[in-house]
Amino acid sequence: MTDVTVVEEIKTEGGLSREVLMNLGPQHPSTHGVLRLLLQMDGEIVERIEPHIGLLHRGTEKLAEHFTYTQIFPLTDRLDYLCPPSNNLGYALAVEALLGIEAPERAQYIRVIMAELSRISGHLLITGALPLDVGAMTSLLYTMRDREMVMDLMEMISGVRMHTSYCRVGGIREDLPDGCGERIIEFCDIFSVRISDYEKLLLNNRIFLARVENIGNITGEDAIALGLSGPNLRASGVDWDIRRDAPYEIYDKLEFDVIVRKDGDCYDRWKCRLDEMRESVRMIRQCVQQMPTGPVLIDDPKIAFPVDKDLLSRSMETHIHHFELAAFGFKVPAGEVYTAIEAPKGELGYYIISDGSEKPFRFKVRAPSFVNLQCLTERTTNVRYLADVIAMLGSLDPVMAEVDK
Repeated sequence: MTDVTVVEEIKTEGGLSREVLMNLGPQHPSTHGVLRLLLQMDGEIVERIEPHIGLLHRGTEKLAEHFTYTQIFPLTDRLDYLCPPSNNLGYALAVEALLGIEAPERAQYIRVIMAELSRISGHLLITGALPLDVGAMTSLLYTMRDREMVMDLMEMISGVRMHTSYCRVGGIREDLPDGCGERIIEFCDIFSVRISDYEKLLLNNRIFLARVENIGNITGEDAIALGLSGPNLRASGVDWDIRRDAPYEIYDKLEFDVIVRKDGDCYDRWKCRLDEMRESVRMIRQCVQQMPTGPVLIDDPKIAFPVDKDLLSRSMETHIHHFELAAFGFKVPAGEVYTAIEAPKGELGYYIISDGSEKPFRFKVRAPSFVNLQCLTERTTNVRYLADVIAMLGSLDPVMAEVDK
């Protein structure tokens, strides 16, 4: 059973024409998830693309309105499930803005390390998957090898490989384990060399270049009009990065370059992510070197869980404190807030309305993959053939779990 099916042939006065409606997906491997693309085809020529979404819908935003603020963290893990720490960070910053608090400095450094590791994790997948989409299998084997090292670090830090739920309102769940800094630097040393391997493998590969160069071009003006963000925006020549232009946490203390390309084609979107991984390694090194000592969770018993696990097993009062926070949560002052971060896919924003209770009154996620997908419907690109649709979609790097949130 194929996932590419002809829906109907379009009739004309003279009989049947060459134009057909074709389904691509929703379970085709090249759609990167349960995405259905309805294509109007004239032979191999693509006349129109109509994305159909919602096949993975889980009601995350409505679920969040029935969860306490701490219980929502696992829900954010499952948006862009390739990069959970970034999802956690954006949500934590939104709640902290409502509370008027800030995480301790050491916690901010660790949060940034986790966010940049998750950026590398997400970019590694698409760096290998886009060449696979156009016929080059070897690259994905290499990137998955290196992504395993990132997963090992995630497991060492949080105890979990993917859905980390590592952030907490006011800080992080626990401090880095002994020897973690050395392991992170070791990864940076190894990975810095291996990025060059990807370039040697693909940068001068004429088949890969023929499939991605001058395909799916998006101008800077069109990218802004469509609301694109992240590497998809910067590949079109728009020099915008929230980490630099609206800094949060300790990004203003780090030195890094914002990677900007100019042609806005599939190749530039791929190359932009490749170069961004180098900058992530550069930032992670600085974080490990600059990280201060100190607490990793705010000292406020009304918000923060007890840090001393030994005391938790010996003190009835501490046990009650932990139980009340876990079972009933904490109240957040009435108000509304929108907080955005530079997630691996682009601008990830959380809009929360609080009514003063332990649960949000309204919860809305501005998911970058959802917005980035809409450029497929616009005739702003030079996607011409069916094969070009696969390259274009892969270069946008969507994760359907945050599209169908």
